[in-house]
Amino acid sequence: MIEQTNIAELKGIGEKTQRLFAKVGIETVGDLIRYYPRGYDVYEEAVPIGELEEGKVQTVTGMIFGRVQVSGSRKLQVTTLMLKDLTGTLKVIWFRMPFLRNTFAKGGAVTLRGRVVSRKQVLTMEHPEIFYPSEKYGEKKDTLQPVYGLTAGLTNHMVAKAVQQALSGLNLSKETLPETVRLKYGLAEYNFAMRGIHFPEDKQVFYQARERLVFEEFLEFILALRKLRDKNERFGNDYVIPASPRVEEFIKELPYELTGAQKKVWKEISADMASDTVMSRLVQGDVGSGKTIVAFLALLTVALNGMQASMMAPTEVLARQHYATITRMLEEHQIPVKAELLTGSMTTKEKRRAYDRIECGYAKIIVGTHALIQDAVNYDNLALVVTDEQHRFGVKQRETFAKKGGVPHVLVMSATPIPRTLAIILYGDLDISVIDELPANRLPIKNCVVDTGYRATAYTFMKKQIGEGRQCYIICPMVEESESLEAENVLDYSSMLQEEMGEGIVVSCLHGRMKQAEKDEIMERFAKNEIQILVSTTVIEVGIDVPNATVMMIENAERFGLAQLHQLRGRVGRGKHQSYCIFMTASKAKEAKERLDILNHSNDGFKIASEDLKLRGPGDLFGIRQSGLMNFRLGDVYQDAKILQKANEAADLLIRENSDWLKKIPEYESTASVII
Repeated sequence: MIEQTNIAELKGIGEKTQRLFAKVGIETVGDLIRYYPRGYDVYEEAVPIGELEEGKVQTVTGMIFGRVQVSGSRKLQVTTLMLKDLTGTLKVIWFRMPFLRNTFAKGGAVTLRGRVVSRKQVLTMEHPEIFYPSEKYGEKKDTLQPVYGLTAGLTNHMVAKAVQQALSGLNLSKETLPETVRLKYGLAEYNFAMRGIHFPEDKQVFYQARERLVFEEFLEFILALRKLRDKNERFGNDYVIPASPRVEEFIKELPYELTGAQKKVWKEISADMASDTVMSRLVQGDVGSGKTIVAFLALLTVALNGMQASMMAPTEVLARQHYATITRMLEEHQIPVKAELLTGSMTTKEKRRAYDRIECGYAKIIVGTHALIQDAVNYDNLALVVTDEQHRFGVKQRETFAKKGGVPHVLVMSATPIPRTLAIILYGDLDISVIDELPANRLPIKNCVVDTGYRATAYTFMKKQIGEGRQCYIICPMVEESESLEAENVLDYSSMLQEEMGEGIVVSCLHGRMKQAEKDEIMERFAKNEIQILVSTTVIEVGIDVPNATVMMIENAERFGLAQLHQLRGRVGRGKHQSYCIFMTASKAKEAKERLDILNHSNDGFKIASEDLKLRGPGDLFGIRQSGLMNFRLGDVYQDAKILQKANEAADLLIRENSDWLKKIPEYESTASVII
């Protein structure tokens, strides 16, 4: 068996199962072994009932006390059991499992493992795993069981079984890292790492396996970036763009003065575009720091020099919003430049007209989604491409444009505040500018960290804000019920909230499994205030500007990284009204409170990012993933900052001493999935 073998060759995978695996992106045996667990169930020692902690998954052993009750409607039957030991009594509930009444009919000792929550001030274990008789727990105690990302119809057992089969059928003894590097950094062998990441015997094996695989992932990424930088350095400047007096006039006409940081960054961009080599610059700026106006100055300078500039947004809603803003500014300041919009949902006729205006050079500023880089689009003289970090503009696209004409300047906008030490490694192919001060007219967001007992007060506060014409966001960590009902459920939460808020308030929800068109439609309705409360997963991070939204409430805030929470908070505070962010946590853990307290006292993204870096080490088994920054399979640039720095050092070493091995590194395009 080789990695390219289709998974249909594995025992027990028929046509139907193959289709389910394809839904999560697994088609070959290689895909399967790199489908790493998203977490692990750690089966630890049972604790006495009197020592249970709210918000944690724990194991208890006790005697069944009294009769097992089944209540509720036919649609949602709730089975309740009371468990007793020498230290207390615990209420245990299961949903839609009435048959358990018969299972426990004999009484006796049982071991249960599940999440402990507080319901009406009573500690309750919800939907636990059952070990009956309790001796059965001995088989799983002290083990780490992999938990995989699933889709409807695909079970954890199916994935684990297929992975086991693949690992035993593949030859994993072939080492992918040079021996010198592996020994210098004390990294496990590939064979050990692949088995250890899926089925670790203990935590130590997991740490060693994960460190090895994260190191390799970072190393390939850094080397690919170095290749890209070398290519970029060879690009001369096909479009020398001198400063435009009209742009300087425009800056003076603005109703506000640019901050010192904005002026400094604008100067750096101007110098790049007029220099001998093509611009490749990253502008890092906190949410609301005014990156968009700086990007507009660059677009405008290019257009006034008779060339074309494009701006690529991650969603259609955002593209349309950028287009409307740019068109309005051009009209208000009577600047004779034509802007064009190009998105995937436009009709064939609309697209054809847009293509014509772009090709003949009539359209000077072109705003759109990835539709901007399709084959059908021919530019007259595209001199600048502005993108955000969601659409890193790789060498492949740059070469596509080079074939159509010259090599454009590239400006990448990033709202993710990452410490400069990491930024230099992660964006090794780009020069870095930082906008590190907020415009003077921005009101700082008022923050509070509260426990779940505050929820009713929060809802009352939202009603009051909506009564004043404002809008609210609520962020939940996941979309559907997990097997252990671990998190707030976006869909159920929305319907519960609609009942709570009453008829006059429209509540809607948004999550990652929706089609893009659905997401766009909901965001557009929210922008028009047709929806007053938007319940969402973190897909909202790349949202549109809704100046009217003044409240952000984040449920289970302890489950997110600090930098990500800061990004989410940045969805409010964009208008003239005072904005508020409520971080709600179910965790009683002191560490969780301390982490969230940093956000409570600071609105500075860069400060928060460096605190995040200090607080998060490999001691936490799973870490708290930062979504939206760089979609690595395993690595997290905050939690694994030290590994990232070692991989960067190893890249220097390899470039100097092992050029043969370097030839094996894939071209940038194949590793670009982490950033495009």
